[in-house]
Amino acid sequence: MLRRHELVQALPGVYVNHNGPLTLQQREWVAVLARWPAALARESALGLAPRGVIHLAVDRDRQVGRLPGVEIHRVAGLDRRVDWRTAPPRIRVDDAVIDTMIVRLDADDTAGAFALLAEACFRRTNAERVARALAARGRVRHRRLITELVEDRRTGACSVLERGYLQRVERAHGLPRGERQVRSSASGRSTSRDVTYEEFGLVVELDGSTHFESYAARDADAHRDLGELAQAGALTARVTYGLVFGGQCATARSIAAILRRLGWIGELDRCPRCP
Repeated sequence: MLRRHELVQALPGVYVNHNGPLTLQQREWVAVLARWPAALARESALGLAPRGVIHLAVDRDRQVGRLPGVEIHRVAGLDRRVDWRTAPPRIRVDDAVIDTMIVRLDADDTAGAFALLAEACFRRTNAERVARALAARGRVRHRRLITELVEDRRTGACSVLERGYLQRVERAHGLPRGERQVRSSASGRSTSRDVTYEEFGLVVELDGSTHFESYAARDADAHRDLGELAQAGALTARVTYGLVFGGQCATARSIAAILRRLGWIGELDRCPRCP
C-alpha cells in the first residue's frame, strides 16, 4: 500500500490515506497516535489553539520524544482527566480551561486568562462547572486569582472589558454594585444590559466596538439606548475600552456624578491610581 501510495507515513507508525496537506483534525490524530496513550491538552482540547500548534498531554511518568509542531505536556493522573470518548481524546473541558488559565497567569496575563475563560464559557462550559473542577483539584497555582476570575464570570462579566469595568471602575472606587446581563425588551427585541443600576435608572453599556464597525451596528446600539430611555426611563452611559483601561478614575467620577443626580448618597473611594 505504501508503494502504491495508498498510504503515506505521517509519522513513524502513523499513516494517512492521501498525500495532500493534513487537516487540523488529522494532525491532532497523528500526534495523539504517535505518542499513544495521549490526549489533546490546553487550547487544543478547547478548540482554541493557533493552527500551527498542537498541545498534547501524556502521563507524567513517561519519557517521550518531541514531535514537529507539537508541544508535549506531562500530566499527573492523565487517565482520570481525559475524556477518551472524544475523537481525538482530549483533557476534559473544565480541566483544560484551568490548565490554560494557569499558563496565562504565569505570564502575568490576567486579561488573557479571563478572555480564555469567557470564551470557553460561551462555547463549551460554564463558570459553575469550572468552579467545581477547581475545587476538586489539589494544589493549583494562582488558585485565589482563578477563583476570583471564575466568580466574576459567574456574576455576569462576559468579556475583558466588562470585568475591567467591574474591577477598575466599580469596585476600586466604591460605586454601587450593578446587576450584570439583565434582560430587557425596551428596544422591541430581547437584549442584555451590560450593567444596570436599577435603583437609580442608569444603564452602563461597555462598548468594545471599533471605528470599523458598521453603521447598522451603531444604529442598533443607538436604537437600544433610545428604547431604554423611552420605555423604561433609563439613561444609558456608553463606556469604551480606553475609559476603563487608562481613564478608569475619571470614568468612576463621571458615573458617580450621574448616580448622585439620580439619588445615590454614597461616597466615591480613591483607588491607588487616582490623581
